[in-house]
Amino acid sequence: MNESVPLKTPTPLFRLLLVLSATTGMVDAASILGMDKVFTANMTGNVVFLAFATAGAEGFHAWHYVVALGAFMLGAVLAGRMWRSNKAERLSHMLVRAAAIESALLFLAGSLALRSSPAVAALWQALAVVGLAAGAMGFRNAVVRQLKVPDLTTTVLTLTITGIASDSRLAAGTGPNLAARVGAVAAIFAGALAGTLVFRWLGLGPTLLITGGVVLVGTCVFVRHPQMAELHRQ
Repeated sequence: MNESVPLKTPTPLFRLLLVLSATTGMVDAASILGMDKVFTANMTGNVVFLAFATAGAEGFHAWHYVVALGAFMLGAVLAGRMWRSNKAERLSHMLVRAAAIESALLFLAGSLALRSSPAVAALWQALAVVGLAAGAMGFRNAVVRQLKVPDLTTTVLTLTITGIASDSRLAAGTGPNLAARVGAVAAIFAGALAGTLVFRWLGLGPTLLITGGVVLVGTCVFVRHPQMAELHRQ
């Protein structure tokens, strides 16, 4: 890339971002169902839930959201520093390194949840699992943000869904980037569905471990494509 990923996103990168979008659904399914209603990828939800907790709404715990927001931002800071301090590194190498770090955080979160099975009992353990998972998502979000691929942020769908509607033929538009937009929505939906089923069958720890494995394996598979060798970072 000279300034960003080319306008026509290479197929392997497009598919990798769809896989990562699916893992977002898996992580948020695990966190909402197994971490006491906390988002670890969607920070908008945590800001709203923190407001509920601050107002004294029943069933919402402020510390969970504070930890999730703080860990997410810390992960993004670390990813930003890594991205800028390794300018000469090939994009494919950077993506594998980022996936390894993200997966390591998810593996740690999953392992800690397993040690606390069947439910995360102590408050510090619950907050540690939340923090590790949110940190992984913040780290990934910062890396994907640098790719500047339209409508494939892998974590947020509000603008994507807005684009589907506002740029559609019903709105006198031409429906640009429709495949990417619909693909992003479908991927997160499918990931959340899969995450929910895995959580029901196996619990929180295995869901996080499987998600970390998908991130790492998926990245390693797609960066080996010849088209990825042609991409360069800023």
